[in-house]
Amino acid sequence: MTADDQPRERLRRLGPRALLDSELLALMVGLTARGRPPESIADAILGESGGLSALAAWEMPDFSRVQGLGPAKASELVAALEIARRVRERAHDPGERLDAPAKVWTRLEPLASGLSVEKCWALCLNRRNRLLALHEVSSGTATSSLLHPREVFRQALRHSAAAVIVAHNHPSGDPAPSHADRAVTRQLVEAGRMIGVELLDHVIVGRPESDPTSKGWFSFGEAGLI
Repeated sequence: MTADDQPRERLRRLGPRALLDSELLALMVGLTARGRPPESIADAILGESGGLSALAAWEMPDFSRVQGLGPAKASELVAALEIARRVRERAHDPGERLDAPAKVWTRLEPLASGLSVEKCWALCLNRRNRLLALHEVSSGTATSSLLHPREVFRQALRHSAAAVIVAHNHPSGDPAPSHADRAVTRQLVEAGRMIGVELLDHVIVGRPESDPTSKGWFSFGEAGLI
């Protein structure tokens, strides 16, 4: 076999689709400390498991039974299978649906808890209000006006979002909106209209024990101010 025919070289030149199942697995196995060629180990794994589909159900004890496969490499293969499993699962998961301010508060409260400064977040959503991405867009003192339409909608456009929810915390815990909060919300609404990305809500994240309403948040959408 020439160098050009080696699986690693064909992978580099032609991409992973050009390799057989056993060749891909042999590359993952790599060199082992027990002296057995990776190709032989890959063939053994596929033979004992019954193929790639059945291999997805293998766990650490299954790999440990393969002669020549040490515990470190077995752990790596288990981790690789778990990553593949999670990728497959999340490809069909459209993301959390943020269709109520309580859900926004629940999502952000762990990030806001204990902060002594205001932070602002942009939550980019698809047409079904599913979360595409969450970005912190600014941070500073509690007296600063931090919600800049440019930063908010740059993230929304980056993710091709149909809508966006903006949020920021009040370190005091009282989520009652200030005059500045009201003014910047109007600016965000107008900016969203200009670029075609709807501002669904502006949620101020506080704490229930500091909120006269005991909710822990204030929603401009819920209050009819958007």
